[in-house]
Amino acid sequence: MHQLTILIATPYSRNDVLEHNIRKLLPDYQIVRIKHRDELTLEILRKYEPEFIFFPHWSWIIPQEIFTTFDCVIFHMTDLPYGRGGSPLQNLVVRGHKDTMMSALKCEAEMDAGPIYLKMPLSLNGSAEQILKRASSLIEKMIVEIVKKKPIPHAQQGEVVEFKRRKPEDGNLAGLTELDQIYDYIRMLDGEGYPPAFLQENHIIYEFTDAITTADFIEVKVKIRKNDNE
Repeated sequence: MHQLTILIATPYSRNDVLEHNIRKLLPDYQIVRIKHRDELTLEILRKYEPEFIFFPHWSWIIPQEIFTTFDCVIFHMTDLPYGRGGSPLQNLVVRGHKDTMMSALKCEAEMDAGPIYLKMPLSLNGSAEQILKRASSLIEKMIVEIVKKKPIPHAQQGEVVEFKRRKPEDGNLAGLTELDQIYDYIRMLDGEGYPPAFLQENHIIYEFTDAITTADFIEVKVKIRKNDNE
């Protein structure tokens, strides 16, 4: 008898706990972790014939031959169709959002436009790493619910608002004058896989992490390095 299998595709260590917990919460399933895009091939996936492939945080394009062959579920940190596109966490924070919805949706050809399995609320408080770890815990619950209840995904409803993927240079603090805004820029980029907020002076770059804010000032950890691009 073929064992039921679920694939979890994410390279980030913050999702190690998610993988561990899913193994305990879904003991009847074989749980397979994919950490790199080279492993996401039809040849490899057909060895498992997974019931679902979940993408808690995936940084590469999912090939069409994959999402048309298997049920691929992606997770997007906005209340879709609001916020389709790149850098959802950062785009939400710079727009002043304090919380959001995590949307679990079926992967289709149009970016972030697939039907929705379910949504759950998520706080945007803290650093990017703290937010993403909180998101990972939430996604864990969503995966279990999708596997156990098999909800039928429904088409997105509402006005489409698209986000533009932010670039590393968008993290430059030069020109910011409000402490709240500076704090938001530092915290929203303070996570695994993100280039940190920075200031540049001549050939030196100052990178900022671990921000703590008060009414009058911000305390940060500063890394000083030479500009590698010069």
